Amino acid sequence: MLRAVIFDFDGVLVDSEKLHHHAFNEIFRSFGIQISIREYFDRFVGMTDEELFRLIDKEKNLRLSEEQLQNLFRDKAVSFKQLASKQAAIIDGVPQFLKLLSDNKIPMAVCSGALLEEIEMILKGADLRDYFEAIVSAEQVLRGKPDPAGFLLALKLLNDKAHSTIRPQDCIVIEDSRWGLEAARAAGMRCVAVTNSYPAGQLKPSDKTIANLGELTIENLNALCS
Repeated sequence: MLRAVIFDFDGVLVDSEKLHHHAFNEIFRSFGIQISIREYFDRFVGMTDEELFRLIDKEKNLRLSEEQLQNLFRDKAVSFKQLASKQAAIIDGVPQFLKLLSDNKIPMAVCSGALLEEIEMILKGADLRDYFEAIVSAEQVLRGKPDPAGFLLALKLLNDKAHSTIRPQDCIVIEDSRWGLEAARAAGMRCVAVTNSYPAGQLKPSDKTIANLGELTIENLNALCS
């Protein structure tokens, strides 16, 4: 039986992956590096900012100091915040689906590789923050997806808050990338893939694949957990 839903953020709740891509390229421009949109979606979606910067530093042999890397993390966060404050859009069907879950008293959490400040800013700006009882962001985990630690932490926070014992198999994760789906599987959770960022053929393993959250009902979510 369905007892909790955990959402990825970028690409599931908000149309923001292209804004992250743009913000990264703004920072990398001074190094003569640009990441194509295809490479970004093929390789980097699911990573935290820190993981991406450290990987590029290694691959391009930039030999950045820890202080330089920390400065890049901050600069990228500022760039994304400026873009998102004007351009981030909540994906169609999201508010209605969150209300459906809330009306049925299903606890919700966010588990994302984005920074907490970014998540809070966008959710509050869209009047959606109060739907979520827990948020796990990049700062709270050592490794991003496909590592399952973020999802397991999100479930722990939900259980701690409600003094409940929701099992992973009673929790549905909603994701838009294969890295997130792999993390959900590794956490022992059910997973729904939404085709906002990738075609259905690239979204495996998932228990159900949809084009829009409006396709989901409480009945079919319960069936996934049975």
